[in-house]
Amino acid sequence: MTIIYLRVRLGISGPGTDRENMAEVCIVCEGSGLRIVQENGRQVARSCECLLVRRAARMLERARIPKRYEHCSLDSYESAFRGVNKTLTAAHMRARKFVEGYPIESGGTGLLLTGSIGVGKTHLAVGILQAVIAERGASGLFWDYRELLKEVQNSYNQGVQATEMEILRPICNAEVLVLDELGAAKPSEWVWDTVAQVLNSRYNDRRTTIITTNYANIAPLGVEPGSNGQLRASMREETLGDRIGERMRSRLQEMCLVVEVQGEDFRQKIKRASFA
Repeated sequence: MTIIYLRVRLGISGPGTDRENMAEVCIVCEGSGLRIVQENGRQVARSCECLLVRRAARMLERARIPKRYEHCSLDSYESAFRGVNKTLTAAHMRARKFVEGYPIESGGTGLLLTGSIGVGKTHLAVGILQAVIAERGASGLFWDYRELLKEVQNSYNQGVQATEMEILRPICNAEVLVLDELGAAKPSEWVWDTVAQVLNSRYNDRRTTIITTNYANIAPLGVEPGSNGQLRASMREETLGDRIGERMRSRLQEMCLVVEVQGEDFRQKIKRASFA
């Protein structure tokens, strides 16, 4: 990651938390936060790059990236091994291009990463979030979709001080939001209303949203007639339209560029290798 590169170049060592950074001394500015440079034949003071490193470290701490995914970067994403599915390579390139063009080229447009389980969608999403923070000076948040719904639902408990709006406000206002595993919770009108509130707010404010989902990006397929005149759900996998409603799925097409990621389940592959 860029932040690690800057820390090495500037002589700042350690894990990178803000508290630890305060005790470290940059070899360029010797802790002053300013560096002296020559401009037009005279010496002037300019902000040292170590300030950018420290700011990025603070933003990463506040991004709520789970420890399980802290290691995920675009550099560590595997997309060049033998037999790789072409969509992984294309998605990796799309992610890098997104970071390089942020925020001018994206203009508030995010990414919708779709595909089967275990192909690295979350890895890509977190890698993008870490990169735009470290390389582009952005701020952002990571939220698991199910955890978000649980937090909102818990706010209705009289013993909890946080209100629904207090929970949703920073999510709606985040510069970059990663919403992981959209559609994973059982659909209901309450779920749809919560999704609509978040996505509509971010759409109207042109804020960048990066979404992962295990569901195919197609409309609900409805039901088929069953035996004895009864209706039954068709024997098929559910779609993203089934899980969040067609209106919100359609809204996502305006908010995000759809990137499909397919391939072998990495988690199962690693598990099999560990038993080999």
